[in-house]
Amino acid sequence: MQVLACGAAIVTLSMGIRHGFGLWLQPITQAQGWTRETFAFALAIQNLSWGLFGIFAGMAADRFGAFRVLLVGAVLYAFGLMGMALSSTPLLFSLTAGVLIGAAQAGTTYAVIYGVIGRQIPAERRSWAMGVAAAAGSFGQFLMVPVEGWLISGFGWQQALLVLAAAALLIMPLSLYLREPGFGTGAAQHREQTIVQALREAFGYRSFQLLMAGYFVCGFQVVFIGVHMPSYLKDHGLSPQVASYALALIGLFNVFGTYAAGVLGQRLAKRHILAFIYLARAVVILVFLWAPLTPMSVYVFSAVMGVLWLSTVPPTNAVVAQIFGVAHLSMLGGFVFFSHQIGSFMGVWLGGLLYDRTGSYDVVWYIAIALGVFAALINLPVRESAIRRGPQRVAASA
Repeated sequence: MQVLACGAAIVTLSMGIRHGFGLWLQPITQAQGWTRETFAFALAIQNLSWGLFGIFAGMAADRFGAFRVLLVGAVLYAFGLMGMALSSTPLLFSLTAGVLIGAAQAGTTYAVIYGVIGRQIPAERRSWAMGVAAAAGSFGQFLMVPVEGWLISGFGWQQALLVLAAAALLIMPLSLYLREPGFGTGAAQHREQTIVQALREAFGYRSFQLLMAGYFVCGFQVVFIGVHMPSYLKDHGLSPQVASYALALIGLFNVFGTYAAGVLGQRLAKRHILAFIYLARAVVILVFLWAPLTPMSVYVFSAVMGVLWLSTVPPTNAVVAQIFGVAHLSMLGGFVFFSHQIGSFMGVWLGGLLYDRTGSYDVVWYIAIALGVFAALINLPVRESAIRRGPQRVAASA
């Protein structure tokens, strides 16, 4: 339970910080004289960087243990937030808020933490434990987003980022409790497959490809909403407090959604859970766009969307562990998450680009709806049973 508690605390802090970045869109663009596309592009780079570095962070965590990766990630997070506060040009902002923070998130969030959980928690409780960790990330959003809004209003956007930079360093002492036996001690780690063999096997397996495609949609939807909804609401005359409360409600209700998804993953077919989540998102977004926009409609949308927000994470990662085992779980989870982050890149960047071109977010909202239906359909054929892997098969993949 110590591993689960500390892993959940790290995810709470890391995800809590990043979920509030949308609150900085208008203060930074207005202070620097930048377009929304400039800010959106930097956060798009952040999501892409997170996904790309997540692959290597996962490899490193599988090989050397999560502890060292978390230490590096915490330092990068602090420097990235400082750079985000002090950057004076779009290029520097993209390098710090984009590349640096993305790399930091790769080393302090799900791929690394889920690798520890997968190796330390028995298989019969794994889906539940992943649900707890995902719920912690959601609680971080509920906890941190109002705090970040308060910091911005009380101290200014630059000082608020510097406070968060100091807070990110708390990941370092928490990571001490995620040191795994045998990692970093010189003891040989048993590997049935090499990295190349594991990758060939996974990318040649149809269900892995479908999971990656579905996760692309997840990234597109949640990051577009998380970054652009505060500005969407302000454009329609609602106060910044409504946006802060909306993001906090998403985080609060996602605590229940992700935990429920983890529990249900122990009992129901995970592909059915994923198909339901994606289809439900499409319906909820459609109703939100058609209903009159009021603070109450925003809060209802945020609560319902919160239940569906990161609830894809436990079943997706649990399926990967169920199919391929846990020896390379952080790495394979990193590749799946990279697909998620490509979707995140497209969602946040297209949101800024199409807004600047059309003066509206409507096109991106409807793209998100169509993608939700697509993701629901492609998750239905996923096969969840463990892959058959005999000596001949492993040798053939070498």
